[in-house]
Amino acid sequence: MKLCSTMAVPLFLGVTRAVNANSTPVYKNPHASVDARVADLLSRMTLQDKTAQLIQGDISNWINTTTNAFNATGLTWSMTNRAGQFYVGYPAPQQWINEGVKKAQEYLKHNTTLGIPALVQSEGIHGFLIGNATIFNSPIGQACSWNPRLVQKMGAAIAQEALALGVNQIFAPLGDLARELRYGRVEETFGEDGYLAGEMGYSYVIGLQGGNVSATIKHFAAYGTPEQGLNAGPVHGGERELRTTYLPPYKRQIIDAGAYAIMASYAAYDGVPLIANYHILTEILREEWGYKYWTTSDAGATDRLCYGFKMCQSNPTDQEAVTLYALNAGNDVEMGGGTYCFATIPALVKAKKLSVDIVDTAVSRLLRAKFAMGLFENPYLGVPAERAASKIHTSETIALARELDGESIVLLENRDDVLPLKKSANIAVIGPMAHGFMNYGDYVVNASQFRGVTPLDGIKAASTGVVTYAKGCERWSNDQSMFAEAISTAEAADIAVVVVGTWSRDQVQLWQGLNATTGEHIDTASLNLVGAMPHLVSAIIKTGKPTVVVFSSGKPITEAWISRNASALVQQFYPSEEGGNALADVLFGDVNPSGKLSVGFPYDVGTLPVYYDYLNTGRGSSPGREYDNGTLVFGPEYVLNSPMPLYEFGYGKSYSTFHYSDLKLSKTNATTTDSITATVQVTNNSTRDGTEVIQLYVRDLITSITVPNLMLKGFSKVPIRAGETATVQIPLKIKDLGLWDISMRYVVEPGDFMIFVGSSSADLRSNATLTVG
Repeated sequence: MKLCSTMAVPLFLGVTRAVNANSTPVYKNPHASVDARVADLLSRMTLQDKTAQLIQGDISNWINTTTNAFNATGLTWSMTNRAGQFYVGYPAPQQWINEGVKKAQEYLKHNTTLGIPALVQSEGIHGFLIGNATIFNSPIGQACSWNPRLVQKMGAAIAQEALALGVNQIFAPLGDLARELRYGRVEETFGEDGYLAGEMGYSYVIGLQGGNVSATIKHFAAYGTPEQGLNAGPVHGGERELRTTYLPPYKRQIIDAGAYAIMASYAAYDGVPLIANYHILTEILREEWGYKYWTTSDAGATDRLCYGFKMCQSNPTDQEAVTLYALNAGNDVEMGGGTYCFATIPALVKAKKLSVDIVDTAVSRLLRAKFAMGLFENPYLGVPAERAASKIHTSETIALARELDGESIVLLENRDDVLPLKKSANIAVIGPMAHGFMNYGDYVVNASQFRGVTPLDGIKAASTGVVTYAKGCERWSNDQSMFAEAISTAEAADIAVVVVGTWSRDQVQLWQGLNATTGEHIDTASLNLVGAMPHLVSAIIKTGKPTVVVFSSGKPITEAWISRNASALVQQFYPSEEGGNALADVLFGDVNPSGKLSVGFPYDVGTLPVYYDYLNTGRGSSPGREYDNGTLVFGPEYVLNSPMPLYEFGYGKSYSTFHYSDLKLSKTNATTTDSITATVQVTNNSTRDGTEVIQLYVRDLITSITVPNLMLKGFSKVPIRAGETATVQIPLKIKDLGLWDISMRYVVEPGDFMIFVGSSSADLRSNATLTVG
């Protein structure tokens, strides 16, 4: 997309208003072009009107979210000062939110001069943030499905539920990458790889915006790798790393999917805060990519320029300095949570410190999104209370949550084919994550943990045998006093299923200082199980009963000894509300596991990072090891550990086995404008129907600079019946094989590329050479 020339100058120039005062203004004419409508409306706006568009409002200013009392004065003030968009993500009853939204949109339409509708905002990375909406599994798990079709359906479901209450903008998805696993928000990402994250986010945006709800790509850009893994910490990197690794998933979600909004990150990249980063927000996003819609800061992020980054005086915040930094850089809108620095816009313009052209450009971007979404024709699409049940938490969305969750579960180990379990088996379900609460990720509404299907619930519902339960320990405690009961429960059963992991909190508890091990602002120095949990797993394994360990977590867990000693190991990243049923589907074989890891598992936190696409010369090759019996084998890289992952990106077992053969390229010699197709035969040589994720990786064999050793460039998830062979085709555009050369130009260098197909980034089954000339 090209940047409209009208954006580079004041948009009101050249606009001719209708001579007849009774005629419909151009901006209200749905048949006029978006550019003409933007220009006409902008020419009619006062500076105060424009400023009000650029500051986020909040429904709590006119609706008391604990009593539902209406504040008419608050509504009038808000629609005068913070009218462009407002936030509604509170743990209030659905219809309170719905009615409050309707009041605001009707006020704007009937009680303001221009009738500009508002964007109505909430959260939705894995479900619309309101009570009794459908809760899907966390994004780190969604990406393990490698199924963009289901993610698109989820996006559409979230849009349907949000729009039923008049909400037309969701703060999702993330383009951030999980390349620093100590970071608390790993669970919110689509994993470590830019291609996979781009495809998953693209599908989410298509689904969401196809339902007339705006996506908001966050946190632009390079937010997932903070120093020390600490939330909002500085991100280190250069221009080449930014363009090679971090920007591609955002571009796929923003430009290719056509996202209407972007949220800039809290962090600084290479020393420049993103909300004040002209190079990224304007030179790259606008001038190179041609993005024509709007950007916003995150909550409270603007004030951080002063009190955090020390770029201006704080106590009090130098609001004028903040506004000049952010607006001039290309950050169009200020989110709440701070001191509302953008309220100084009129004074800055009057004092000639800020050009009104900058203000007009920012406002035009926001208006352009509103016109493109059709908000002026349909500002409020909420449904009456009696129809809400037909839109929110329907049987279809619940079934989708179960299906996506089931496809996201990853089988890590399965010794002696202990899985799938027999439904007639007597099963001991053990562990603090097995029952008593739902182990959801962050960004769920208050008290969500008490609603959903736990692992115990799911196993009981599917089993025809005897299912017993023992908690074993608390998740946050070292106390082992409940071990005896857990051990006796396991000994009396045929098999034990032990569910342990990490935990987050809902959007109220997470900010109350309650214990958690993942989530926004919850960062860790260790990836091990906490407290008594590892000792509980050990105690159950030592009973001699076959033991299936389930990691219920928001990030990889580093307990390699469990991988070596458990009968089976299953990874279920934070589940959906149907998580227990989805887990039971996999454990009993009603669903053949097809999940593949979206992020690699290290042996230990000290071996980070372990992402697969390291630059050439990365990763040592002479690891040491400490064995379970105490034997020490010393190596130089590392002395007693390995820099390689325990489980690599793309890894995941199945109850079926697959054989790859006869890889062919449609062209073995190509030019930079060509597209080719890789075709491979994949045979299910087992007796069970299964689904395989065929992954295509590329290695540039000779380059003028150092590049990643391997890069994912395509994949296909294919069901294959037992004994049958599927012909799998994966397209590849030659222009996508480029690099950023020594002069920081994107070029596809001539030469040979090795094309691999396989079952993971380390399990490459077949290869062919492509020559680009």
